[in-house]
Amino acid sequence: MTWTAPEVERPSGSLVAPERDLLAGYLDFYRATLLYKCAGLTAEQLAVRSAPPSTLSLLGLIRHLTKVERIWFRIHFAEVPAEPLFAPELGKDADFELIDPARAQAEYEGLIAEWKLSDEAAAGHDLDDRFTFAGTESTLRMIYIHLIGEYARHCGHADLVREHLDGTTGA
Repeated sequence: MTWTAPEVERPSGSLVAPERDLLAGYLDFYRATLLYKCAGLTAEQLAVRSAPPSTLSLLGLIRHLTKVERIWFRIHFAEVPAEPLFAPELGKDADFELIDPARAQAEYEGLIAEWKLSDEAAAGHDLDDRFTFAGTESTLRMIYIHLIGEYARHCGHADLVREHLDGTTGA
């Protein structure tokens, strides 16, 4: 039996919440939106590269955003010694290049698990809490804003890939 990405409901959040809740809510919305774009597709479909020679695929996006979550929340902000993902010695695009449909379910579940670890890393911290990245001071607020933008861009990419796969568009 072939694994199929499950249906996903996207959360609706307050538009007038305090800043921390608002940023976390938007990040959760875009996290769920990525999986929403994958819903109902088989592992093989998730691995399809829609526009060769580009390596862009939905499974690649899942892997990439798992890496981004880990790097920003756990490695940079919380300074947790977490292993890098997806053969970093092969370059920054290994998360897109080394995809395997047989690992789609594990990669999908890995992204969800990384979300929980990211949320735990940020829990109890103020948005103004600082960390140093590449010699420059930054804040937890910046991570939320950066990841919201990252997910928003990649959800747009996911729209195009999904349309190529089965004609599904929008939302």
